[in-house]
Amino acid sequence: MYQSILVPLDGSSHSEKALAVAAQLARGTGASLHLMTVAEFPPDNIGLFTGGTPEPFSEEDREKLAAGMKEEAHKVIDQARAAVDLDGLEVKDVVRQGRPADLINEEAQSLGVDAIVMGSRGVSDMRGMVFGSVSHKVSHTAGCTVITVT
Repeated sequence: MYQSILVPLDGSSHSEKALAVAAQLARGTGASLHLMTVAEFPPDNIGLFTGGTPEPFSEEDREKLAAGMKEEAHKVIDQARAAVDLDGLEVKDVVRQGRPADLINEEAQSLGVDAIVMGSRGVSDMRGMVFGSVSHKVSHTAGCTVITVT
């Protein structure tokens, strides 16, 4: 049924549950798993980021912040790997930077996955209620099956 499954991770308990479900599906079908996390872009200025007055980032500061965000994204994948038994499964990691819903759909299409298994709510529940959740956007725009896990 499934040959390849994309699992977006954000450090939330919902995304770890989604990984557990994806691992069960992969075991039952022999599918490979692609664990993905998205580091969002750093803000344009440090003042707004820290709650102060707007101060433009230097390119060097922006690159340092982006590198730190990517490092944190790798930690999210490591945390999920530690929480779920993935022994015997083919698992690959993907870290991208940008807008999560767009990149999840792009990666799913690029990899040609059969399904996306993701948590219904992430680490930013309040932001999701205001702007619409990533899982909601993905489920309405993906070109493959999307399974949301609560």
